[in-house]
Amino acid sequence: MAAFVASPASAAGLSWSSTRPRTRTRAAACRPHSSGSRCSSAPRRTRIGGVETDARIRALGFSERDARTLADHFLDAERRGKHGHGLSRVAWLASLPDLDPQARPERIVDERGYQRWHGRGALGYLTLDAICAAQLADPPDDARIVVADRCFPTGMLGYWARRVASGGLVCALTATSPPRLGHPDGGPKLAGTNPLAIAIPSSDGPPLVADVSMGRVTYGDVLAGRAGDDELVPFGGPQAHKAFALALGLQLLVDSLVGDPGYGAVMLVARPQADPVPALRARAAGTRLPGDA
Repeated sequence: MAAFVASPASAAGLSWSSTRPRTRTRAAACRPHSSGSRCSSAPRRTRIGGVETDARIRALGFSERDARTLADHFLDAERRGKHGHGLSRVAWLASLPDLDPQARPERIVDERGYQRWHGRGALGYLTLDAICAAQLADPPDDARIVVADRCFPTGMLGYWARRVASGGLVCALTATSPPRLGHPDGGPKLAGTNPLAIAIPSSDGPPLVADVSMGRVTYGDVLAGRAGDDELVPFGGPQAHKAFALALGLQLLVDSLVGDPGYGAVMLVARPQADPVPALRARAAGTRLPGDA
């Protein structure tokens, strides 16, 4: 039976083939953007207003490339209506006492089915940028788990999952954050809003991207002045115990896999064996699906 083989180095390289792509040589370590030139889905331009945003971020000490990466993320969040992950984050970055614009994440374990990364003081955005570039430059034979220690803040996870899926790979991504959610019945804050993003590539258009935070609002919404602290509760109203359970499960999943205590991220990346999105879109008959612009 022919397998569905994507061409992860190209955002439009999906094809049906029974031939496995040639395995690439791996590097022992990877710095951000070291393989970005080989990844056509990596951000290359910011959108309207991006020049000003780039300049504001560069003023914090970031390189031109890193500033462009951060600006693209923030502007994409604004465009998608996720303002808590958008431009309000620039001022927030400036307020961080331990901000180190020169820090670089490192890949410390590199096996075919498993990678471990460490943020080394870099922003989680830039750690995930490096991780995405590495997956697209050297995709797994079948599937790979990627664990990132000290990976915070991570922003809009759907942005990163979409990038990987636009390169032809299935991606699931979760990340932890400071504890802000308590049990729906009250009590201490036990879990972060802990989003989960799942992105599935498609042969006939953009990937389907489901990106959900377990909170009614995100902390970014509070920072942006769009919500109050009292709204940081599990979503779902009478069924909020379901979101709370998932938030705890994701928290413990990441906590059990990171080697260095602190906030982290876990990514599953895999080569698709089928192409289910076109059929789903046909059945949806024009209904807006998760992640559609």
